[in-house]
Amino acid sequence: MKTQDFLIGQLLSRTVLNSKYKNIQDAEFKVFSQWGDDGIIQYLVNNINIEKEKFIEFGVENYLESNTRFLLMNNNWSGLIIDGNKRNIEYIKNDEIYWKYDLIAKYSFVTAENINELLIENDFVGSIGLLHIDIDGNDYWIWKAINVVEADIVIVEYNSLFGFEKAITIPYEPYFNRTKKHYSNLYAGTSLLALCDLAEKKGYFFVGTNKAGNNAYFVKKNKIGNLKPLSAEEGFTLSKFRESRDKKGKLTFLRGSERLNIIKGLNVYNTRTNKIEKL
Repeated sequence: MKTQDFLIGQLLSRTVLNSKYKNIQDAEFKVFSQWGDDGIIQYLVNNINIEKEKFIEFGVENYLESNTRFLLMNNNWSGLIIDGNKRNIEYIKNDEIYWKYDLIAKYSFVTAENINELLIENDFVGSIGLLHIDIDGNDYWIWKAINVVEADIVIVEYNSLFGFEKAITIPYEPYFNRTKKHYSNLYAGTSLLALCDLAEKKGYFFVGTNKAGNNAYFVKKNKIGNLKPLSAEEGFTLSKFRESRDKKGKLTFLRGSERLNIIKGLNVYNTRTNKIEKL
């Protein structure tokens, strides 16, 4: 990343600080995030009463592209990042970011069974500012399992191909790998409605999604302030990115409903009926 890009990001973060948006997507800008999430995060952390400036993010790869790196560098928060690839963690620990900032990087494949232990071991318990879950698979099940931290803001990846009308997710498998499970890379994650249901149980309001249609944002009910709670239908965004692959692993660039058709008939778990059904 060029220094000028970071400086532009700093200027943009001051802009969202003094703005009030009807839709969090209007705050979007990108520095390190894959999409416009850097801007949404800056908008939220500057408009919510954050008690402890600490974050947790799973599935960061080598952390060069992530949704909390700008938060770490621009706002000087403390963070815990976890990735299931040992080489990625070694890369992060050899990056100058690791000594410049208060960052803990841990190698582990996150499961519903080990997540709370991982957080306790690294002293990330109780109140924190932000929790971001993006593991391309068991996202719903991991958030459901977490009970040792209470984040003011929670970001969870959703699969927009599952729509907003049904509360569904992939059935839980501790070591789920979306590429191994289905060659298309499209069979993973959870519907937005399933996340909204879970958020309600955990004491959160759903406040919107990013423009890319893959990250959903939730805020603690007692921190909502001037933000508007939304229904899954009101805040739903259908993704347009084309990441589908063929059986040889090559991108096929499927569009629209073509993407859903390739995974139709696969098993999903209905979180309202607690039963397996066909997609």
